[in-house]
Amino acid sequence: MQGYRKNVAMVVLNRNNQVLLCRRKGTENWQFPQGGIDENELCEDAMYRELYEEVGLKSSEVEILGKTKEEIKYDIPITIRSRVLGGKYKGQLQTWFLLKLKGENFSIDLSKDVSPEFDKFDWVSFWFPLAKIIHFKKEAYRLALKELRELL
Repeated sequence: MQGYRKNVAMVVLNRNNQVLLCRRKGTENWQFPQGGIDENELCEDAMYRELYEEVGLKSSEVEILGKTKEEIKYDIPITIRSRVLGGKYKGQLQTWFLLKLKGENFSIDLSKDVSPEFDKFDWVSFWFPLAKIIHFKKEAYRLALKELRELL
């Protein structure tokens, strides 16, 4: 879809089926780890790369339970479009992954990337992010969580 950035989003579950929610650095905006798919990069490779860069989890520490059947789109409001993603996109087309931590030996590290995106994280109930997510992503989150919930 022209004008939309290809993106991956990760819903990471712990052993209590709580999900990892992260706060964007310097804001009160919370979201799941997500990131763009580079040119010629496979969707799953992008997911593992972003997962490591944003929260420090390695591919060996998670199991893929599934992903959305189709990409889920959200639009960036025109009023902030020039400040988001360099103003290059109308929105994002996301493939959502449901991941489960494999064991107890993991640590969330928000400082793996040169310019960290998040400054805080929390483990929350599965539907809680809908109450915290910025308004223009809410419907995409609802659709993704509804579909991924069926995989539990």
